[in-house]
Amino acid sequence: MNAVLTELQPEQNLDTTSAKQRMRVNAIDMLRGLVMVIMALDHVREFYSTTPFRPEDVSQTSVLLFGTRWITHLCAPTFVFLSGVSAYLSSRHKSPKESKHFLIKRGLWLIFVEIAVISFLFQYGYQLIILEVIWAIGWSMIFLSFLSRLPRKVILAIALTIIIGQHLIPNVPITPATFLPAIFLHTPFTINAGVTILMAYPILPWMAVMLCGFFVGKWFTEDGLSKRLTFTGIVLLIIFIIIRATNVYGDPLEWSTQPRGEVFTFLSFINVNKYPPSMLFISSTLGIALILLGRLDKIKSPIIEKLIVYGKVPLFYFILHLFLISASAYLWSYFQFGHFINFSFVPPDQWPQAYSPSLLRTYLVWFLIVAALYFPCKWYGALKEHNKKWWMSYV
Repeated sequence: MNAVLTELQPEQNLDTTSAKQRMRVNAIDMLRGLVMVIMALDHVREFYSTTPFRPEDVSQTSVLLFGTRWITHLCAPTFVFLSGVSAYLSSRHKSPKESKHFLIKRGLWLIFVEIAVISFLFQYGYQLIILEVIWAIGWSMIFLSFLSRLPRKVILAIALTIIIGQHLIPNVPITPATFLPAIFLHTPFTINAGVTILMAYPILPWMAVMLCGFFVGKWFTEDGLSKRLTFTGIVLLIIFIIIRATNVYGDPLEWSTQPRGEVFTFLSFINVNKYPPSMLFISSTLGIALILLGRLDKIKSPIIEKLIVYGKVPLFYFILHLFLISASAYLWSYFQFGHFINFSFVPPDQWPQAYSPSLLRTYLVWFLIVAALYFPCKWYGALKEHNKKWWMSYV
């Protein structure tokens, strides 16, 4: 009997390790699925219920409108961070050369998709080239391909230096001669270079977020993952609270006591700068993301588990959700106001008089869009799982 148990033990350990790895990958897909679902809320709001003022403007916004916008701040940093985690886990099964080439090709593909597909879906034309999160992930992957062979502590040091020190870098005046190098720094801009370019996601701080994800990726192969993630997330939130309270460093938007009351003072406190992502923006959003990443797989809920369906096919979801939102918004505006109108890009003085923002409309459309995406994402996820064609790793 002892001999039998001895022979069976290694296989049982292997099964346990394999199950643990699956749970950890599931946690990544759950969190990615969660932020992708939340991301759709922000895009629906922009197309269906945009306002003449920024939702974060605490002097004009409502609590619900602010919260609807603020919760979506989690999306981009979590998406970029998890791309770094996935890049590390993927590199373990490739040679250094294969990993480098994959990251470069994947990065170039994402840059192309942002320019050729995503920009088009926002406006059904190329009047404006919009460079946002997919673009930033693409370039970050390319830089990661050259930095990934450095010691992990060096990678973390580079990332933290960029995140903490970015506020010491002076803004570069954007001219036709300087806009190309400015793309890789930390200042968003709009410029007309033959075509109007909106650089919403400059590369430097987003690359640092991906490097942090790559550093944390190794934790997914070690014990104590949940405790590490939760502890680190709590530390980041404590750092955010302490530094934010000083109003001295870490974010260009100072908080202040609001005449509208304590609730709006609190909203002012948590309102930090996303364009570019400030040190406090990154610490607060990644703090929440790390806590969620450490706890999500412990929540037994059919709804939480369904998030995996979306999280397994991020680029497929991104393109399809943007198509459904923008196309349905064009049709809605036509039937509602008699002509096609893109509220995201048309100034308020050109809005129809009958138009009125509505969060009820936003949440209803958001629910319908997310529900409509479930079965296409489930179908494509199953297709990817059973068809290991090379091009499927790019969609």
